[in-house]
Amino acid sequence: MPDPTAVNTMFAHVAHRYDLANRVLSGGIDLWWRRRLVRSVRAQSPARILDLATGSGDVAFALARGLGPEVRITGMDFCQPMLEVALAKQVIAGDDRLARIEFTPGDGLNLPLGDACVDAVTIAFGLRNMADRTRALAEMRRVLVPGGWLHVLEFSQPAPWLRPFYYFYMRRVSPAIAGLLTGEPGAYRYLCDSIAQFPDRAGLASEIRAAGFEEVAADTLTGGIVALHTARRPAG
Repeated sequence: MPDPTAVNTMFAHVAHRYDLANRVLSGGIDLWWRRRLVRSVRAQSPARILDLATGSGDVAFALARGLGPEVRITGMDFCQPMLEVALAKQVIAGDDRLARIEFTPGDGLNLPLGDACVDAVTIAFGLRNMADRTRALAEMRRVLVPGGWLHVLEFSQPAPWLRPFYYFYMRRVSPAIAGLLTGEPGAYRYLCDSIAQFPDRAGLASEIRAAGFEEVAADTLTGGIVALHTARRPAG
């Protein structure tokens, strides 16, 4: 499992160019991935959302723009420089819809929230970086109301035909590009390693069920590069 201190330091170093690197390395398809996440959340009509591992805030912003004005969003991350980027973007945007987002520090392994306090938890490309996925999933279940929904957007294992091309790009091309954009090629070598070691869709679905969730489902996106898992905390 990832070392939390190393992960925090890594994201702190790339925070200032994180959004640019994501957009370039994904070819802009990350925007579509977030739209799929927002659509999934909208279907459940939550009033209170925790966006965990919010990073630079892009998922929280997409949720605020894509959901009704009554929805309240907490964007939480354990890396302060990433939160500072999110807060700066919130101010610069000048969009009243974004004012309902509260960005706050917090550790996904020990959430500073009470039991059953949010209707939905979203986490995009953050579960892979948790030092203890079992504990992180248990914390997400704890803060969800009974019947609340978990939405996990995360890298997965691509289709067999795509895998050689994908890992060549991740291992050889993306660190070089990321190094030019952020000055931290090692951060993106970590990204590739963490994806290679992460469970496939069935494996992650099993971990989510083991954490006490039900109605677990997974949608494959972009040839299996990414998967969107949804699950519900039992109502009883």
